[in-house]
Amino acid sequence: MAGFPTSFGKEDLLKCARGELFGEGNAQLPAPPMLMMDRITEISGDGGEHGKGHVIAEFDITPDLWFFDCHFPGNPIMPGCLGLDGLWQLTGFNLGWRGWQGRGYALGVGEVKLTGMVRPDRKMLTYRVNFTKAVQTRRLTMGVADGIVEADGEVIYQVKDMKVALSES
Repeated sequence: MAGFPTSFGKEDLLKCARGELFGEGNAQLPAPPMLMMDRITEISGDGGEHGKGHVIAEFDITPDLWFFDCHFPGNPIMPGCLGLDGLWQLTGFNLGWRGWQGRGYALGVGEVKLTGMVRPDRKMLTYRVNFTKAVQTRRLTMGVADGIVEADGEVIYQVKDMKVALSES
């Protein structure tokens, strides 16, 4: 959609973090270390489980990631909220990828289940976001999606009804 590719490497994601991908004032990913993915392998506006769009992305896990030293000393675990933030980041990215205007803001999530942990011995997280609704009107630009995070193929986080909006103000 909007002439963008359907996969993105790390340098593309860093361009998005600098505001260079979708244009000034539009959807933007956070810069490292808060950027919670290394690549987007698939993105669509009409695919996924509900035919309303999807995103699949990956994040390489290494023992030297910043959060392992402080959460928790002697018992390193990636904070679950960072996995949720990664899903929100991808939801907003999809809206910008569609060519929709405005900066992204997480509005909430209906349900979160954390059933596993990310420790330094994990190798890769896979994010899967499936849109249930994507709305663009004169007054509202918003995506609603369900998501999962897998660690080395094991589902460890599940969310329902994530909401991200774009606002031009």
